[in-house]
Amino acid sequence: MSTRRPLKEGYLIKGYTIGEVLGGGGFSIVYLARNELSRNKFVIKEYCPQGLVERGRQGELETTGALAESTFKYGMGRFRLEAERMVKVNHPNLIGIEEYFEANNTIYMVMHHEEGRDLNWFISKFGGNLDWDFLQRVFPAIGSGLWLMHQQDVVHLDIKPANILLRTNGQPLLLDFGAAKTIGESKRLNSLQTLTHGFAPPEQYLDGDLNITTDIYAFAATIYNCITGRTPASAMKRRSGELIEKLVFTRRDSYPYPLLQTVEAALSLNQEERPPDMRSFISLAFEVDIGATESAGTAVNA
Repeated sequence: MSTRRPLKEGYLIKGYTIGEVLGGGGFSIVYLARNELSRNKFVIKEYCPQGLVERGRQGELETTGALAESTFKYGMGRFRLEAERMVKVNHPNLIGIEEYFEANNTIYMVMHHEEGRDLNWFISKFGGNLDWDFLQRVFPAIGSGLWLMHQQDVVHLDIKPANILLRTNGQPLLLDFGAAKTIGESKRLNSLQTLTHGFAPPEQYLDGDLNITTDIYAFAATIYNCITGRTPASAMKRRSGELIEKLVFTRRDSYPYPLLQTVEAALSLNQEERPPDMRSFISLAFEVDIGATESAGTAVNA
Protein backbone atom coordinates (compact mmCIF):
# COMPACT_ATOMS: atom_id res chain seq x y z
CA MET A 1 0.00 0.00 0.00
CA SER A 2 1.38 3.41 -0.95
CA THR A 3 2.23 5.84 1.84
CA ARG A 4 2.31 9.54 1.19
CA ARG A 5 4.27 10.79 4.18
CA PRO A 6 5.11 14.52 4.17
CA LEU A 7 8.62 15.87 4.39
CA LYS A 8 9.85 16.15 7.97
CA GLU A 9 9.91 19.52 9.71
CA GLY A 10 13.38 20.98 9.42
CA TYR A 11 14.05 19.38 6.02
CA LEU A 12 16.17 21.74 3.90
CA ILE A 13 15.45 22.02 0.18
CA LYS A 14 16.88 24.64 -2.17
CA GLY A 15 17.42 27.15 0.60
CA TYR A 16 14.00 26.63 2.22
CA THR A 17 13.46 24.95 5.58
CA ILE A 18 10.24 22.95 5.70
CA GLY A 19 7.86 23.65 8.59
CA GLU A 20 4.40 22.38 9.43
CA VAL A 21 2.00 20.81 6.95
CA LEU A 22 -0.75 23.32 6.08
CA GLY A 23 -2.91 20.99 4.01
CA GLY A 24 -3.10 19.36 0.62
CA GLY A 25 -5.33 17.57 -1.83
CA GLY A 26 -5.28 14.55 -4.10
CA PHE A 27 -2.24 15.82 -5.96
CA SER A 28 -0.18 17.77 -3.45
CA ILE A 29 1.05 18.47 0.07
CA VAL A 30 1.34 22.07 1.23
CA TYR A 31 3.94 23.22 3.76
CA LEU A 32 4.84 26.37 5.62
CA ALA A 33 8.51 27.10 4.94
CA ARG A 34 11.18 29.72 5.65
CA ASN A 35 13.80 31.02 3.23
CA GLU A 36 17.14 30.66 5.00
CA LEU A 37 18.65 33.70 3.27
CA SER A 38 15.85 36.28 3.64
CA ARG A 39 14.20 34.61 6.70
CA ASN A 40 10.83 35.31 5.07
CA LYS A 41 7.97 32.81 5.28
CA PHE A 42 6.68 31.05 2.18
CA VAL A 43 4.16 28.35 1.33
CA ILE A 44 5.53 25.41 -0.64
CA LYS A 45 3.32 23.03 -2.60
CA GLU A 46 4.85 19.65 -3.43
CA TYR A 47 3.49 17.56 -6.30
CA CYS A 48 2.78 14.33 -4.42
CA PRO A 49 -0.24 12.44 -5.83
CA GLN A 50 -2.02 10.20 -3.39
CA GLY A 51 -1.92 6.49 -4.18
CA LEU A 52 0.94 6.74 -6.67
CA VAL A 53 4.05 7.38 -4.58
CA GLU A 54 6.01 6.46 -1.48
CA ARG A 55 8.49 8.64 0.40
CA GLY A 56 12.10 7.46 0.41
CA ARG A 57 14.49 7.87 3.32
CA GLN A 58 16.12 10.99 1.88
CA GLY A 59 12.80 12.66 1.09
CA GLU A 60 12.63 11.51 -2.53
CA LEU A 61 9.40 10.22 -4.07
CA GLU A 62 9.26 6.76 -5.61
CA THR A 63 6.34 5.52 -7.68
CA THR A 64 4.64 2.28 -6.73
CA GLY A 65 4.80 0.57 -10.12
CA ALA A 66 4.88 0.93 -13.91
CA LEU A 67 1.25 2.08 -14.20
CA ALA A 68 1.74 4.57 -11.37
CA GLU A 69 4.93 5.83 -13.03
CA SER A 70 3.11 6.72 -16.23
CA THR A 71 0.31 8.53 -14.41
CA PHE A 72 2.79 10.28 -12.10
CA LYS A 73 4.84 11.64 -15.00
CA TYR A 74 1.75 12.85 -16.81
CA GLY A 75 0.56 14.66 -13.70
CA MET A 76 3.98 16.16 -13.06
CA GLY A 77 3.98 17.61 -16.57
CA ARG A 78 0.60 19.16 -15.87
CA PHE A 79 1.80 20.55 -12.52
CA ARG A 80 4.82 22.11 -14.26
CA LEU A 81 2.63 23.66 -16.97
CA GLU A 82 0.30 25.20 -14.40
CA ALA A 83 3.27 26.55 -12.43
CA GLU A 84 4.64 28.14 -15.61
CA ARG A 85 1.27 29.72 -16.34
CA MET A 86 0.70 31.00 -12.81
CA VAL A 87 4.16 32.56 -12.60
CA LYS A 88 3.04 34.79 -15.50
CA VAL A 89 -0.25 35.74 -13.80
CA ASN A 90 0.70 38.74 -11.69
CA HIS A 91 -2.33 40.08 -9.86
CA PRO A 92 -2.64 41.65 -6.39
CA ASN A 93 -5.60 39.44 -5.46
CA LEU A 94 -4.11 36.08 -6.48
CA ILE A 95 -1.54 34.33 -4.31
CA GLY A 96 1.83 35.05 -5.90
CA ILE A 97 4.13 32.25 -7.11
CA GLU A 98 7.75 33.09 -6.36
CA GLU A 99 9.36 30.20 -8.24
CA TYR A 100 9.15 26.50 -8.94
CA PHE A 101 11.90 23.88 -9.01
CA GLU A 102 12.54 20.16 -9.32
CA ALA A 103 13.94 18.04 -6.49
CA ASN A 104 13.26 14.66 -4.88
CA ASN A 105 11.99 13.33 -8.24
CA THR A 106 9.11 15.81 -8.20
CA ILE A 107 8.25 19.53 -8.52
CA TYR A 108 7.79 22.20 -5.86
CA MET A 109 5.90 25.48 -6.22
CA VAL A 110 6.90 28.33 -3.90
CA MET A 111 4.21 30.89 -3.04
CA HIS A 112 4.12 34.00 -0.87
CA HIS A 113 2.88 33.62 2.69
CA GLU A 114 0.16 36.04 3.77
CA GLU A 115 -1.38 36.86 7.17
CA GLY A 116 -5.08 37.36 7.72
CA ARG A 117 -8.39 35.55 8.22
CA ASP A 118 -10.32 33.55 5.66
CA LEU A 119 -13.93 34.14 4.68
CA ASN A 120 -15.03 31.15 6.76
CA TRP A 121 -14.05 33.09 9.87
CA PHE A 122 -16.17 36.07 8.87
CA ILE A 123 -19.14 33.89 7.89
CA SER A 124 -18.94 32.04 11.22
CA LYS A 125 -18.56 35.23 13.25
CA PHE A 126 -21.46 37.05 11.64
CA GLY A 127 -23.65 34.04 10.75
CA GLY A 128 -23.72 35.09 7.13
CA ASN A 129 -25.39 38.46 6.61
CA LEU A 130 -22.11 39.93 5.39
CA ASP A 131 -23.35 43.23 4.06
CA TRP A 132 -23.26 44.77 0.60
CA ASP A 133 -20.23 46.95 1.44
CA PHE A 134 -18.29 43.88 2.55
CA LEU A 135 -19.20 41.96 -0.61
CA GLN A 136 -18.12 44.93 -2.73
CA ARG A 137 -14.70 44.97 -1.05
CA VAL A 138 -14.11 41.27 -1.65
CA PHE A 139 -15.68 39.90 -4.80
CA PRO A 140 -14.90 42.36 -7.63
CA ALA A 141 -11.24 42.13 -6.57
CA ILE A 142 -11.20 38.32 -6.58
CA GLY A 143 -13.23 38.31 -9.81
CA SER A 144 -10.62 40.55 -11.41
CA GLY A 145 -7.90 38.03 -10.55
CA LEU A 146 -9.96 35.15 -11.89
CA TRP A 147 -10.68 37.06 -15.10
CA LEU A 148 -6.93 37.39 -15.68
CA MET A 149 -6.34 33.75 -14.75
CA HIS A 150 -9.06 32.56 -17.12
CA GLN A 151 -7.47 34.55 -19.94
CA GLN A 152 -4.41 32.30 -19.41
CA ASP A 153 -6.74 29.28 -19.90
CA VAL A 154 -6.38 28.21 -16.26
CA VAL A 155 -9.37 27.46 -14.02
CA HIS A 156 -9.10 27.31 -10.23
CA LEU A 157 -11.70 24.57 -9.54
CA ASP A 158 -11.77 24.98 -5.74
CA ILE A 159 -13.16 28.46 -5.03
CA LYS A 160 -14.73 28.53 -1.55
CA PRO A 161 -14.62 30.71 1.59
CA ALA A 162 -11.66 28.79 3.03
CA ASN A 163 -9.60 29.75 -0.03
CA ILE A 164 -10.29 33.51 0.15
CA LEU A 165 -8.12 35.33 2.67
CA LEU A 166 -8.77 38.83 3.98
CA ARG A 167 -5.27 40.18 4.55
CA THR A 168 -4.38 42.43 7.47
CA ASN A 169 -4.54 45.41 5.07
CA GLY A 170 -8.14 44.48 4.17
CA GLN A 171 -7.38 43.33 0.63
CA PRO A 172 -8.75 39.89 -0.39
CA LEU A 173 -6.53 37.15 -1.77
CA LEU A 174 -7.47 33.94 -3.60
CA LEU A 175 -5.42 30.98 -2.32
CA ASP A 176 -4.66 27.36 -3.15
CA PHE A 177 -4.17 26.49 -6.81
CA GLY A 178 -3.73 22.80 -6.01
CA ALA A 179 -6.81 21.84 -8.04
CA ALA A 180 -6.18 24.25 -10.93
CA LYS A 181 -6.01 22.89 -14.44
CA THR A 182 -5.72 24.02 -18.01
CA ILE A 183 -9.02 24.38 -19.90
CA GLY A 184 -9.50 21.55 -22.36
CA GLU A 185 -6.94 19.33 -20.63
CA SER A 186 -7.27 15.56 -20.73
CA LYS A 187 -9.51 14.00 -18.05
CA ARG A 188 -6.86 11.40 -17.29
CA LEU A 189 -6.42 12.50 -13.65
CA ASN A 190 -10.01 13.52 -12.92
CA SER A 191 -10.33 10.72 -10.35
CA LEU A 192 -7.94 12.69 -8.11
CA GLN A 193 -9.69 16.01 -8.65
CA THR A 194 -10.30 18.12 -5.55
CA LEU A 195 -14.01 18.68 -4.96
CA THR A 196 -15.82 20.61 -2.19
CA HIS A 197 -19.49 19.77 -1.65
CA GLY A 198 -21.76 22.79 -1.96
CA PHE A 199 -19.27 24.73 -4.07
CA ALA A 200 -18.62 22.20 -6.85
CA PRO A 201 -21.11 22.18 -9.76
CA PRO A 202 -22.42 18.92 -11.23
CA GLU A 203 -19.79 18.74 -13.97
CA GLN A 204 -17.11 18.19 -11.31
CA TYR A 205 -18.97 15.10 -10.07
CA LEU A 206 -19.83 13.74 -13.49
CA ASP A 207 -16.57 14.10 -15.46
CA GLY A 208 -18.16 16.93 -17.41
CA ASP A 209 -16.58 19.89 -19.17
CA LEU A 210 -14.55 21.82 -16.60
CA ASN A 211 -14.30 25.40 -17.80
CA ILE A 212 -14.76 29.03 -16.79
CA THR A 213 -18.41 28.49 -15.82
CA THR A 214 -17.27 25.84 -13.31
CA ASP A 215 -15.40 28.56 -11.41
CA ILE A 216 -18.37 30.92 -11.81
CA TYR A 217 -20.65 28.42 -10.02
CA ALA A 218 -18.22 28.11 -7.09
CA PHE A 219 -17.74 31.89 -6.98
CA ALA A 220 -21.52 32.38 -6.76
CA ALA A 221 -21.83 29.63 -4.13
CA THR A 222 -19.25 31.51 -2.04
CA ILE A 223 -21.31 34.71 -2.23
CA TYR A 224 -24.43 32.69 -1.34
CA ASN A 225 -22.58 31.38 1.73
CA CYS A 226 -21.61 34.94 2.74
CA ILE A 227 -25.22 36.13 2.44
CA THR A 228 -27.05 33.21 4.06
CA GLY A 229 -24.44 31.77 6.42
CA ARG A 230 -25.14 28.35 4.90
CA THR A 231 -23.35 26.28 2.30
CA PRO A 232 -25.61 25.57 -0.70
CA ALA A 233 -26.90 22.02 -0.99
CA SER A 234 -24.48 19.89 -3.00
CA ALA A 235 -25.01 19.84 -6.75
CA MET A 236 -25.94 16.16 -6.70
CA LYS A 237 -28.58 16.70 -3.99
CA ARG A 238 -29.93 19.61 -6.01
CA ARG A 239 -30.13 17.35 -9.07
CA SER A 240 -32.26 15.03 -6.93
CA GLY A 241 -34.64 17.84 -6.03
CA GLU A 242 -33.22 19.53 -2.92
CA LEU A 243 -33.77 23.28 -3.10
CA ILE A 244 -31.57 26.21 -2.17
CA GLU A 245 -32.77 29.55 -0.83
CA LYS A 246 -34.43 31.80 -3.42
CA LEU A 247 -32.36 34.90 -2.74
CA VAL A 248 -34.32 37.30 -4.95
CA PHE A 249 -37.28 36.80 -2.60
CA THR A 250 -35.69 36.21 0.80
CA ARG A 251 -32.86 38.77 0.68
CA ARG A 252 -34.24 41.51 -1.54
CA ASP A 253 -34.46 44.02 1.32
CA SER A 254 -30.76 43.64 2.19
CA TYR A 255 -28.94 43.35 -1.14
CA PRO A 256 -29.29 44.81 -4.65
CA TYR A 257 -31.54 42.79 -6.94
CA PRO A 258 -28.90 42.51 -9.74
CA LEU A 259 -26.51 40.79 -7.30
CA LEU A 260 -29.10 38.28 -6.14
CA GLN A 261 -30.32 37.57 -9.67
CA THR A 262 -26.79 37.05 -10.98
CA VAL A 263 -25.85 34.73 -8.12
CA GLU A 264 -28.95 32.62 -8.76
CA ALA A 265 -28.20 32.43 -12.50
CA ALA A 266 -24.60 31.43 -11.78
CA LEU A 267 -25.81 28.63 -9.50
CA SER A 268 -27.69 27.00 -12.35
CA LEU A 269 -27.02 23.28 -12.68
CA ASN A 270 -26.92 23.88 -16.44
CA GLN A 271 -23.57 25.40 -17.46
CA GLU A 272 -25.10 27.18 -20.45
CA GLU A 273 -27.42 29.19 -18.19
CA ARG A 274 -24.61 30.70 -16.10
CA PRO A 275 -22.87 34.00 -16.96
CA PRO A 276 -20.31 33.15 -19.66
CA ASP A 277 -17.26 34.71 -18.00
CA MET A 278 -16.13 36.47 -14.85
CA ARG A 279 -16.19 39.92 -16.44
CA SER A 280 -19.88 39.47 -17.25
CA PHE A 281 -20.63 38.18 -13.75
CA ILE A 282 -18.97 41.15 -12.00
CA SER A 283 -20.52 43.63 -14.41
CA LEU A 284 -24.02 42.25 -13.79
CA ALA A 285 -23.70 41.76 -10.04
CA PHE A 286 -21.58 44.74 -8.99
CA GLU A 287 -21.76 47.14 -11.97
CA VAL A 288 -17.94 47.17 -12.17
CA ASP A 289 -16.04 46.56 -15.41
CA ILE A 290 -13.00 44.54 -14.33
CA GLY A 291 -11.88 44.27 -17.94
CA ALA A 292 -11.28 48.02 -18.04
CA THR A 293 -8.94 48.08 -15.03
CA GLU A 294 -5.46 46.76 -14.46
CA SER A 295 -5.62 46.27 -10.72
CA ALA A 296 -8.23 45.01 -8.30
CA GLY A 297 -7.79 48.14 -6.20
CA THR A 298 -9.01 50.19 -9.14
CA ALA A 299 -11.87 47.77 -9.74
CA VAL A 300 -13.04 47.83 -6.12
CA ASN A 301 -13.04 51.63 -6.01
CA ALA A 302 -14.67 52.12 -9.41
